Amino acid sequence: MTKRVIITGATGMVGKGVLLECLDHEAINEVLVLGRNPVGISNSKLKELVHKDFSNFSGVKNQLSGYDACFFCLGISAAGLKEEEYKKITYDFTLSLARTLHDINPAMTFNYISGQGTDSTEKGRMMWARIKGKTENDLLNLGFKQAFMFRPGMIIPLRGIKSRTKSYQFMYDYFLWLVKLIKALAPNSVVNTTQIGLAMINSMFKAHDKKILVPKDIIHLSHL
Repeated sequence: MTKRVIITGATGMVGKGVLLECLDHEAINEVLVLGRNPVGISNSKLKELVHKDFSNFSGVKNQLSGYDACFFCLGISAAGLKEEEYKKITYDFTLSLARTLHDINPAMTFNYISGQGTDSTEKGRMMWARIKGKTENDLLNLGFKQAFMFRPGMIIPLRGIKSRTKSYQFMYDYFLWLVKLIKALAPNSVVNTTQIGLAMINSMFKAHDKKILVPKDIIHLSHL
């Protein structure tokens, strides 16, 4: 049975990696990219919904029905941001869409790109980790049939993908060799964009007992 999926953050490094894997996968027959800007890709499976206000999806709610999963890859670095601004993008935007989708179809799979070091207690000193933790906790408690929190840590971009975050791309330009060396020495400690995409796709079809997925779990799920 083929699936229809929604992807956010498809212009970013992780989101684009997930998008490319979904477009190539035979089990997916439609991909709706929900974003503030077009992705610049042409494909018969691809639909785009440009939506500027991620705090309110009521006006496009009818266009979000009938999908089997949402792969939420929208995110931003906390560097230089005040807590209120980071929370708006990281928590408010995510839960606004998640609640809308849960109202439409609670039986769908909702996958969220989080990060290693996320604070599930919501009480630690790191601002970004607390907010990510609250986001994860509230998504898991929302009531979706399935919800998975992806904490990939270091990521190797494949298929010519670039990071839109300048500091991250600088690292990839000059230190990707080091990331690849770490993966060679400890294969389960680093994931690539293809593995994240395949793991998200497989999560719709394969049972998995963990709800918070670290690199080892992501790699395992990508091969199921």
